Amino acid sequence: MLASVRFIWNATSGHRLRPWRSEYLKWRIETYSGMHAEELTARDIVGFVWREKGNLLRFLHWTDRMEGWKRQATGNRE
Repeated sequence: MLASVRFIWNATSGHRLRPWRSEYLKWRIETYSGMHAEELTARDIVGFVWREKGNLLRFLHWTDRMEGWKRQATGNRE
């Protein structure tokens, strides 16, 4: 779960209280959905997160697994 929290923390850098202003998140939504980043509003982003919540949760679980495998391979006990 730490990797998921770290990803969200890094992705919203500078915009943690208003993540819909994050240029990184807008870019990621644009590359995933085809919606134009410069036209995204807070409502669009919240709607996207709601529609794609299952896929987003799978992605966050995947980041946790990757982080675990990385730690296991390097012997790092973070």
